[in-house]
Amino acid sequence: MSKSFEAHPMSFVHPEAKIGQNVKIGPFCVIGANVEVGDDCVFHSNVVVEGHTRIGKGNKFFQFGSIGAPPQDNSYKGEPTETIIGDNNTFREYVSIHRGTMKQDQKTIIGSNSLFMAYCHIAHDCTLGNNLTFANSVMLAGHVIIGDRVIIGGNTGVSQFVTLGKGAYIGGGSGIDRDIPEFCTAYGNRVRLKGINIIGLKRQGHSKEVVSEVVDFYRTMEASALAPRAFVSHPEFMEEYKSNPVIASIAAFISKSEIGIAPFMAG
Repeated sequence: MSKSFEAHPMSFVHPEAKIGQNVKIGPFCVIGANVEVGDDCVFHSNVVVEGHTRIGKGNKFFQFGSIGAPPQDNSYKGEPTETIIGDNNTFREYVSIHRGTMKQDQKTIIGSNSLFMAYCHIAHDCTLGNNLTFANSVMLAGHVIIGDRVIIGGNTGVSQFVTLGKGAYIGGGSGIDRDIPEFCTAYGNRVRLKGINIIGLKRQGHSKEVVSEVVDFYRTMEASALAPRAFVSHPEFMEEYKSNPVIASIAAFISKSEIGIAPFMAG
């Protein structure tokens, strides 16, 4: 085990743990035997990291975090499943992340450059992208997939097997039990689609013409008597949008959805 890190004398770092350069471990932390920590990570205090957990560089873990704990799943029998975390994430107070089960890929995966505010929970077998923002008390059930640059408002719950497409924006206090297409906004309990995340598209450098066409596509699909999957499967409806890459990506997401797309907001 490397000695090039700082650990408070009131913390326990297992001698078999692999700790990178310039890591700071505050008081009352516990780092387990099968944990790997990249350079420049900070564990403020009372953080427990256990299981087969790999953590990248530059992550910050605030007080009372629980990382890599066993999943809350009756099928789990202590198998050496994993928790994998990328680089430069911030996990605020009381964030909990559970390792995978044998039901999927045996991994819970979190990308890089994201902010998880206090009391967020990421359950077993979730796969999260990069540049995410989760406000306080966002709760993910098992097997949830989150694309890049998704923003989720506080006190939102996401049901198991739901997918949130890249660039989606979810309002606070939502209950999500259906997939949310890429770059769509949604809110409510149960969640409903509200429109297009125009700000998110502009921040990613899409032109005004592309964004306007995406908005027009959404409104046309919303007004159609057809369900979204049926709408995007009709070439005659999609012909005028065939050169727009964002629309093509949204249509592909809708076509692949297994549990169905959230309904449109009434009115």
